[in-house]
Order: sequence, then C-alpha cells, then structure tokens
Amino acid sequence: MPGATSPGATLGTWAADGWTVTQRNLIKLRRSPDLLVFAALQPVMFVLLFSQVYGGSIQVEGTDYTQYLMAGIFGQTVLFGSTFSGAGMAQDLKEGIVDRFRTLPMSPSAVLVGRTNSDLVLNAVSMVIMIGTGFVVGWRFTTSVGSFLAGIALLLLFSYAFSWVMALVGMSVRSAETVNNASFIILFPLTFISNAFVQSQNLPGPLETFANWNPVSALVQAARELFGNTGSAAVPDVWPMQHPVLTVVAGSVLLLVVFVPLCLRKFASVSSR
Repeated sequence: MPGATSPGATLGTWAADGWTVTQRNLIKLRRSPDLLVFAALQPVMFVLLFSQVYGGSIQVEGTDYTQYLMAGIFGQTVLFGSTFSGAGMAQDLKEGIVDRFRTLPMSPSAVLVGRTNSDLVLNAVSMVIMIGTGFVVGWRFTTSVGSFLAGIALLLLFSYAFSWVMALVGMSVRSAETVNNASFIILFPLTFISNAFVQSQNLPGPLETFANWNPVSALVQAARELFGNTGSAAVPDVWPMQHPVLTVVAGSVLLLVVFVPLCLRKFASVSSR
C-alpha cells in the first residue's frame, strides 16, 4: 500500500532515534570529564576503604573478606549508578531539552531509551574500573570466564532495569538535586541493610529478615555465586537467597514491565520547568 510504513522500518527508525539520543548523552559525558572521574572514584574509594581499613575487623566464614566484599561493591555501584538516569532527566527538563526533543520527528520513547542506555555504558565503565581495583587488592573470581561474564551481565541488567525507576523519579521532582536526595532515601537502606558488606545472619532480627528479602541481597548473592566468592557460610533458607540468579532476572524483568510504561506515560505529560 503506497505510503504505508512497514513494521521493520518503524522498528529501525525507533532504534536509530534511540541510538542518536544515546550518542548525545555519551558526548555530553565526554565533555564533562569531572562526572566520569567522580563516578569512577567512588567505587574505588569503597573498595579500598572496606578491604584495607575494615577488612581486618570483619570475619566471613570460609573466605577472605576481600573476596566476599567485591560482589557487594559491584552491587552498590550499579545501584547508585542508576541515579544518573534520574538526575539526567531532571536536568534535561529544567534546561528545556525535552521540549526541544518534542519538536523533532522522533519517537518520544527514544529520549528515555537514550538516557538509560548511556547510563548503562557509564555503569559498564565503572565495572571495568572496579574489577581492575579488585584485582589490585587481591580479589579473584574462581569460576569459569563464562560464569564471571554472566555475573557482570546480571549486575548490568539489574542496573538498567533500576535506571527506569530512577528516570521516573527524575521526571517527578523539580531538580537534579532533589533526585540525589530522594535516591539516597531509597538506595541507602537497600544497600546497607543487605548482605553487601556483612552476612545477613549477623544482623538483628527484623533487619536480618529485611536483608534476606532485599533484592540487592539477591543481586549480591547471585554475583558471589557466579564469581565463586561465597565461602562456606550457610546460605539463608529463604527463596531469594536460595535462587538468587532467578530472583534477579525475574525482578529485573518485572521492573521493566512496570516502569517502562509508567515512564512513557509520565514523559507524555511532563513539561519543562
């Protein structure tokens, strides 16, 4: 039929729009080297602080604390890295960039896809730096290369899914500074009331229960299993800890199913500030 657009062409146009916005955000990052520097320094600081300062005071059954720690640092970093999506969306709205995008012949969802994609790249760069730092302080993975790469992929999948949560937060507040404050309230308990830095069975009763069902604990436990850093300590007898990889995959898919439509709906109604 003359003038009709094939599904393949529509999908190709959408992918091209998303890649264009991704490139725009990556170029913006490249022109802000201070953001890249601080994004890289934070995980390095945590690795050195916990492994060299606190490592001798924290005992983990069956393994060295540094081996136990690194999956927790990975989980914390990708979780906090997702806040860039929220801060970036809030900043683009404040500067009127979103209104400019709306005047262009492009898919509205490409703005959100480009934002979350670019932050996935930033998280991947942070992961590479953390892996190098971990090797320096003595961390090693003891499984196959395939399992190691699967662990990295799982961490990045969760970070990408959570970026959509933070993108919704970014479109719901009035400034990037507010995103940072709001994300701290969400991410701080998720990260520190978990098994990221200490074993959950060492926490007081209610906090132990929260930690065992905390999705970040499942993420960290899955990474430890795939990296071979679990040690000989007993795994808590709750479903997320017994099946951490499945929990993370299912949880990530659920986050995308719920928050991608919510973000698209919010994007359609939000205006620049």
